[in-house]
Amino acid sequence: MSATARTHPTGPVATAFARRIQEQEERTLQPRATRSYPAVRERPEEDCGLRTPFQRDRDRIVHSKAFRRLKHKTQVFVAPEGDHYRTRLTHTLEVTQVSRTVARALGLNEDLTEAIGLGHDLGHPPFGHIGEDVIDRCLQRRFGRCFRHHEHSLRVVERLERDGAGLNLTQPVRDGILGHSGRAPLPRTLEGRIVRLLDRVAYINHDIDDAVRAGVLAERDLPAAPIAALGASGAQRIDLLVHDVVEQSARAGDDIVQSAEAGAAMAELRGYMFEHVYLGPAARAEHDKIKRVVSTLFDHYVEHPEQIPPLLPVGDADLADRVTDYLAGMTDRYCIRRFEDLTVPDSFAL
Repeated sequence: MSATARTHPTGPVATAFARRIQEQEERTLQPRATRSYPAVRERPEEDCGLRTPFQRDRDRIVHSKAFRRLKHKTQVFVAPEGDHYRTRLTHTLEVTQVSRTVARALGLNEDLTEAIGLGHDLGHPPFGHIGEDVIDRCLQRRFGRCFRHHEHSLRVVERLERDGAGLNLTQPVRDGILGHSGRAPLPRTLEGRIVRLLDRVAYINHDIDDAVRAGVLAERDLPAAPIAALGASGAQRIDLLVHDVVEQSARAGDDIVQSAEAGAAMAELRGYMFEHVYLGPAARAEHDKIKRVVSTLFDHYVEHPEQIPPLLPVGDADLADRVTDYLAGMTDRYCIRRFEDLTVPDSFAL
């Protein structure tokens, strides 16, 4: 290919693609929906003739190393022995699926919603929220900084993927990834706000399912009022909550919202899950183990930075970032393996 050749081959379909999508969006999307064109990226690029800019972002996320690692990262239960427990990857897919349903029903941009959903948890460290808390405490203790997984998800797509080049995603996708957490400012787009709310809808209900399967909860022990309001099964609750979000948001027009009744019921279920599952006896029994594993590795790599693989070009990250990038990128089993390498004598290793 010559130096002046186009990146994408042209043809009748590719030449007309962007115009056809723009015309279609004007006919089918509501006024507040985010349009696919023009693509706003940190580094301008030629558009693809067969995919919208948000579809390209989706594909870049799915083909990223961080996305592949999600299958070996904890959702709630650490290294579960059964095959049917959620991982961070299956959680991501469930959030994306229900978010697209809401976007379609409201006449919003499904491709943008999908890209945000698939990318929202790329920065989650090993061992779920427990691992996030431990890394945050270690960073504060050693460097006076904080760790938030939604901020690290943005760092993954902007800096860490492609050996420091990043994925060069569009601005609305980056905004939605950063804003998906309740601790972050609201996303600017309605599509981003869908993922922010449906993330919580999905994890509360599938975490109940996993907790019951693990024997941590019995369905009869769930609080009666929210179960009566939302439904006896996870499928019923998600269906009701999705319909509620769609109808309430359609009436609101300029935001993604729940009814007061559905929001209160979901908040009660969330509080119950924190008390009995996320911070319950079974979880607390694992907390000290995870704290020891993650904090030992953190302190070791602070003292021995030469053992950290180069994730970015030399000079592009200080010590705090290098240690955090390496630890947060680990899967559960890789993190445990590195800990064993440090703490188990070779003669004892299997």
